[in-house]
Amino acid sequence: MKTNQAGPLIGIMSASTSNGSIAGNRPLFIALQKKLISLDGISFVFTPEDADSDFITGYTFLPDKNYWIKESFRYPDLVYNRVPFRNSEQNDQYRTFFSILKEKNIPFFNPCFIDKFELFELLKTLPLLQNFLPQTIVIQKKVDLLTFLKRQGSIYLKPAQSSKGKGIFRLKLMDSSKVQLEGIQIHANYQSFNHFWEKWSEKLLEQTYIAQEEILSAEYEGNRFDFRILAHANDGEYMITGVGIRQSQQQNLTTHIPSGGRLLPYELLKTAEHDDFIQAIVPSIGKALSNRFGYFGEFSIDAGVSKTGQYYIYEVNSKPMSFDELEIEEKKIEQLCRLFLQLSNFQN
Repeated sequence: MKTNQAGPLIGIMSASTSNGSIAGNRPLFIALQKKLISLDGISFVFTPEDADSDFITGYTFLPDKNYWIKESFRYPDLVYNRVPFRNSEQNDQYRTFFSILKEKNIPFFNPCFIDKFELFELLKTLPLLQNFLPQTIVIQKKVDLLTFLKRQGSIYLKPAQSSKGKGIFRLKLMDSSKVQLEGIQIHANYQSFNHFWEKWSEKLLEQTYIAQEEILSAEYEGNRFDFRILAHANDGEYMITGVGIRQSQQQNLTTHIPSGGRLLPYELLKTAEHDDFIQAIVPSIGKALSNRFGYFGEFSIDAGVSKTGQYYIYEVNSKPMSFDELEIEEKKIEQLCRLFLQLSNFQN
């Protein structure tokens, strides 16, 4: 494999599946390879287990033949972290590989998945952002959760380390004692908070869960909607790549498409106020993430607006999912490849 091309050699880091194949977003990997080839660069996909001291064994896509081949590559000019599993990113082999990249002065992004409570703690230190955050606590004690529920009336329970709406529940105080729990596939009533806690405490405590106040979201045609915002770094600043709208349908617990949400074009609900909010939060969030965790070249934001017009930041995702909007996805490829060239010093 020729690796002395005029443009950069980009390593896309992923993880192995249980059967030994490489996991991850293959359509993204292929689109990046095609674009990079047009810029005289090349990319390969690898896992840290396949890294030696002087070379890395990985897979590169050949567009003209429409298949992948396995090759040995020199260490790349830049590493793009697309590890899809949190537990993979936290094992010793991955941490060692990140250390090797630092020793070799090889730039990489993004450094890690984001814990929801760590994000909340970070953003609440920033005056510009702290008023956009729902009230949030870590679930550690029964009494704290009960106090929070009584104060809010209705709350969300979310795994601190999850994505795509997985593991989310809504807990509502129905009267002075009864509580109602609602999930994507569950709906249960309990005679008291104690009964609920007896049933669910083990699940809520075996992994880190947060409790977050429920925001009464603004609606369009009777259903709530949220913003999905994609952002990328550009010469030390952070720019909006695209904005989409996700709307709840059969259930109003989450607007995520895999959970039955609906896609709407941002232009349908676009206002000057929405634009101002989005333009304000993107640079601040990007800089805060990079200062706290290491360099972030891209991220996405789940945000919303309440029925009273108050804006909220719900989540920030370090490994953005593919956008269903074709124009946003195409712009993402352009922005990533431009960033690859910038960070690897191949920019024209």
